[in-house]
Formats: sequence, structure tokens, C-alpha cells
Amino acid sequence: MANSFGSFVKSLRLAGGLTLRVFCEQHGFDPGNVSRLERGLRTPPQDEKKQVEYATALGLTAESPQWQEFLDRAAAARGELPKDLLEDEEVVEKLPLLFRTLRGGPVPPEKLDDLVEKVRRS
Repeated sequence: MANSFGSFVKSLRLAGGLTLRVFCEQHGFDPGNVSRLERGLRTPPQDEKKQVEYATALGLTAESPQWQEFLDRAAAARGELPKDLLEDEEVVEKLPLLFRTLRGGPVPPEKLDDLVEKVRRS
């Protein structure tokens, strides 16, 4: 999963037309650390300030869909659920159903409909 985040970061950097070295020089990052991050050898930072620093350096804005994808991929690479989802009691209550669904377990149709509706409202 860390490599998925790293590949995403690398694709954003390359889309901006920057080599690793130039990207790091422009934003004050250590090239070794960013290289390890992109190759999935280093987990994404947990510190929100550092995440924002990386996202901003990659040209993402808080309003963009890629901003949320960046944060979601970082959480997944660390083996965590996104913080905003864990703060929503209704979502947390539905997580066991989601996990069963993802594992291919039986889900009653009314519960699946409820889950789909919750996802659509999010």
C-alpha cells in the first residue's frame, strides 16, 4: 500500500515536469527521503503539517479531488483509516459491514442499500 501512495506522489511530481532533485531543491526536501517515499520504502508522514507541505509542493489545493486522494492514500499506506471518517460516528458504525462486504461475506440487501446511501451522501 505504501507503494501506491509513493507511485501517486511520483506521478504528481512528474506531471509537474520536475525531476526528483529539482523538486526537492525547490521545496527544501531531502532527495533520499522523497525517493524512499516514492518507492514505498518509507511510510507517508503522520504529521498533518508535513502532509500539507508535500501536497502543496505537488501543486494540490485543498479544494481539489486529488488533495483528498493524497490524504486517503497516505492514511491507507500507514495502515490507517482516514481521520475524517473516524470522526463520523455513523460511518464508524458501518465499518464492520463495509469490511464484510470487501471480504465477500454475505450482506443483507437492506444493509447494503443503507451503506450505498451513506456513501452517496458523503
